[in-house]
Amino acid sequence: MLETNIRNEKESDSARISEVISFAFKDEPHTDGREAEIVELLRDDSALTISLVAEVDDEIVGHVAFSKITINDEFIDWYGLAPVSIEPKYQNKGIGSKLIREGIKLLKEINAKGCVLLGEPNYYQRFGFETYQQLVLPDIPAEYFQALAFSDSIPSGVVKYHRAFG
Repeated sequence: MLETNIRNEKESDSARISEVISFAFKDEPHTDGREAEIVELLRDDSALTISLVAEVDDEIVGHVAFSKITINDEFIDWYGLAPVSIEPKYQNKGIGSKLIREGIKLLKEINAKGCVLLGEPNYYQRFGFETYQQLVLPDIPAEYFQALAFSDSIPSGVVKYHRAFG
């Protein structure tokens, strides 16, 4: 296992974070290539609730972002995980899992009620994410939109991410 340091992003990290995100999504078929721009817009709008980097040998090789979402146009302490980015040569080494686990831990520390994401069910189930029919992200196949509740209560309604997501 690679020696990986997970920490909060610093202001001076933003250019490298954008590079990592761009590299991570360069060959992904289900992307419009806007992931780095989304993170920059979230940052500019002070909407990055949690923004973590992963370092190997003091070099940033991964990033994850968490931002507030609304359910039925109301913020009820739920957050969205997006995007999670690992530089390709460091993928499949557990770095993304470390970032996600640390982010979830930090969400719980700020008394978040839960987290949603759009992603591959087989990957995100390991963190406890699952599909809930009562949570809807319009125009997205239901099986790819997943949630992780930090209590027994799962809200119902239409989810909206920050406007940076378009």
